[in-house]
Amino acid sequence: MKSLLKLFGWPIISGLLLAALTIILFPQYFSSSPAIFLTRPQQQEAASYANAVEIAAPSVVSIYTARRTAPSAHPLLQDPFFRHYSNNSNSSRQQRIERSLGSGVIVQKDGYILTNHHVIKGADQILVSLLDGRESLAVVVGSDPDTDLAVLKIELPSLTPIRFGQAEQSRVGDVVLALGNPFGFGHTVTQGIISATGRYGLALNTYENYIQTDADINPGNSGGALIDVYGRLIGINSAIWSNDGDSQGIGLAIPADIAHNVMREIIANGQVVRGWLGIEVQERSAALAKSSEGIIISAIYRNSPAARAGLLPGDIISKIDDRPLITGRMGMTQVASLKPGQVINVEVIRKGKASSFELSVGKRPTKLD
Repeated sequence: MKSLLKLFGWPIISGLLLAALTIILFPQYFSSSPAIFLTRPQQQEAASYANAVEIAAPSVVSIYTARRTAPSAHPLLQDPFFRHYSNNSNSSRQQRIERSLGSGVIVQKDGYILTNHHVIKGADQILVSLLDGRESLAVVVGSDPDTDLAVLKIELPSLTPIRFGQAEQSRVGDVVLALGNPFGFGHTVTQGIISATGRYGLALNTYENYIQTDADINPGNSGGALIDVYGRLIGINSAIWSNDGDSQGIGLAIPADIAHNVMREIIANGQVVRGWLGIEVQERSAALAKSSEGIIISAIYRNSPAARAGLLPGDIISKIDDRPLITGRMGMTQVASLKPGQVINVEVIRKGKASSFELSVGKRPTKLD
């Protein structure tokens, strides 16, 4: 027995000692943690918006307009003596044709198209060109200068209407694409982000609530589509903010929800019917804004609902039908949403005293003098 221990004991002990020493010196080889495999990172695919463009592009049209204008007559042509001895009797009757271009968006498969009012203003002839090469003359269904929107109608089969998105859910930083006909180049796509929302006070239109984008919007893009990455319409491209008329990274689009409401009114009534009180308002100073609510009446139109009710310049309108007014923009929007003939209660602060007036809402005139 002892001889066996001598024979096998020392090798066994040496093996155990070597194993223990190995575990102490190289513990990583005996860890119970899962193995880590290093793999080459997968290359990220480049972002593409081709699917969005493919969805929306057939709904975006190019618009070409022509307008006859009479040239300004030379002062000599107004002189009877000169006309008697000259052979220019027909000069003052000669006309020239002014041509311009823009874009539009097909909104219904039966041929209704949304565009800007300024694109078709004063046009004698309007030609619409589709992505597939088809062309058609268009008629004006109605126009709304207060929002710079207009609706056209064409008679062509198999039209592709745009899908409307929800502009109110758009966020600053969202990627957007502008589709249109810049400089008459034909269908063109530019890309950017939403830079801001709710832009107003730019003195471009009566009612302003613009989406601001840095996607290039150039002359000819007006009336075209601003879409999201899913090909849905979120705005109608309308203007650029520039010192020289060129794009400088500030484009403005009318939100799709506003455009849709105006479109429905025009298709139904040929115009947008808005409520009107006959007042001009001004924003309150910072000090007044902290101390009270309301908008200040700066002027009142003659024979208007406000004039007939007895409102005066300097009055502060604090509420309409118990709804507080904070800003002039809010007040204009609230009044515009009222129906002509509707009777409302207006709460006014005059020289520190609160008063209440009952008004019958009028219809906003097309032109205000």
